[in-house]
Amino acid sequence: MAKKYDVIVIGGGHNGLVCAAYLAKAGKSVLVLEKRHVLGGAAVSEEIFPGFIFSVASYVVSLFRPHIIRELELARFGYEVIPIDSTFTPSLEDQGLARWGDWHKTRREVSRYSKHDAEVYPEFSKAMTAISKFTKEVIDYPAPDITSFHPRELKNMKRLGKELRGLGPDMLHLNTKLLTMSAVDFLQMWFENERLVAPMSVSGIIGTFQGVRSPGTAYVLLHHYMGELDGAFRSWGFSKGGTGGISMACARSAEHFGAEIKTEAGVANIITKNGRAIGVALENGDEYYSDTIVSNADPKRTLLGMVGENKLPEDFVRDLNRFKFRGSSGKVNMALDRLSKFTCRPDDELILKGDITIAPSIDYLEKAYDDAKYGEFSKKPFIDIVIPTLTDPSLAPPGKHIMSCFVQYAPYNLKEGPDKWPDKREAFGDAVVNTIEEYAPGLKDSILHRQVLTPWDIEKKIGLTEGNIFQGELSLEQLLFQRPVAGYAKYTTPIKNLWMCGSGTHPGGGIIGSGGELAAKTILKEKMV
Repeated sequence: MAKKYDVIVIGGGHNGLVCAAYLAKAGKSVLVLEKRHVLGGAAVSEEIFPGFIFSVASYVVSLFRPHIIRELELARFGYEVIPIDSTFTPSLEDQGLARWGDWHKTRREVSRYSKHDAEVYPEFSKAMTAISKFTKEVIDYPAPDITSFHPRELKNMKRLGKELRGLGPDMLHLNTKLLTMSAVDFLQMWFENERLVAPMSVSGIIGTFQGVRSPGTAYVLLHHYMGELDGAFRSWGFSKGGTGGISMACARSAEHFGAEIKTEAGVANIITKNGRAIGVALENGDEYYSDTIVSNADPKRTLLGMVGENKLPEDFVRDLNRFKFRGSSGKVNMALDRLSKFTCRPDDELILKGDITIAPSIDYLEKAYDDAKYGEFSKKPFIDIVIPTLTDPSLAPPGKHIMSCFVQYAPYNLKEGPDKWPDKREAFGDAVVNTIEEYAPGLKDSILHRQVLTPWDIEKKIGLTEGNIFQGELSLEQLLFQRPVAGYAKYTTPIKNLWMCGSGTHPGGGIIGSGGELAAKTILKEKMV
């Protein structure tokens, strides 16, 4: 007979591993099943080419919750993040703009374009930090259910109300604007020069099928601004060994507390009986049983794929089919035989240690979005570039480097259909390389190997529906108590004893860990295991 576990977790992405670790720490017998040969989901490190280790999909970390690191003892199991000190926007016209952790250096940079913006920048940072601290009170707890009068929900609403009141009227008004405005409009409340606004605004479109002028993107900007490293707000970093280092630290923690992890164990379907989840059937025919199943896969893949529409309420299926994925980004990973030089600052290697953003103007970004709206990849895309070998040389052979490029826009739904992406994959990669080549001549000649991931590839390789890196867009109608479906924002599903813990649940995407943590704590609080 197949062994029965207290909990089976479907998917070895970082949220699934966090969930497993918390449940195992609570003394439950836990089995994690991962389809691929490697753990991590989108937060994965792989040696794609001999000697070159890439963060294949997710490539930087900031949002991962500090209390999870402490509670799961992740530093003990290899969690290490190297802070990023700068963001550089190269230019074809002048020196470009670098923003640093050191405010005095940033002030000198920004003042070359606008003395007004240089003076305002600290006030902007102060305001965003204040709002980020309030947002922590949202993302570190389950989403409040505003339709419920249950004492627990009323207590949660009271807690949030107290935090809102603590912001004061000015910050409260600003927070309201953040939820409704576009990234550009919000930033232009503060800054006058678009050479600063353009690269700052791209934080509002990452992983969304919207432009920098689209209403609601200011919140996505906040989502990426509220990161925290070692107590420092709005900080970003590289995981030692690539982002897979974070996932592997979570896996080691889970195993330390007693969890069992199996790779190359893809789940074909969730076994149900009388509306209750009782186990899983693998693609190879094996079956495992448990009274509690937790899925780290996205909501559609879990419920419409592994459960089936015929076992779900019609209104739930209707609402879930309306949940927007609309993958819009791709990734180009390159192995280089030498370091690229940007002509605007050819001798400044320090700026290459942070992230490099190709976002010269607001119109440039909007034109990139225009291509995507009509079902084409951007010919001149927004690109966020990192060269992590400058801070972690272990990722490549001596003297060699890797360049990782996050790219928008690459719409999953091409006008010819998503299945045409294999025919356009290399042309998309060429568009990215050609764009960077304008700023860093000689890049093409330095490329030893290239990996191009389109949204179609991300769906097939990593299992994210439509290649959406957040398991569903972070648009306002898909947040809090409506993520993924109203009435099911507490990690529950219409199938009894089937739970969800991935980025398709509250609070959303990024290497954050909250979905896994909050799902585990909710399951334990409900005494479901």
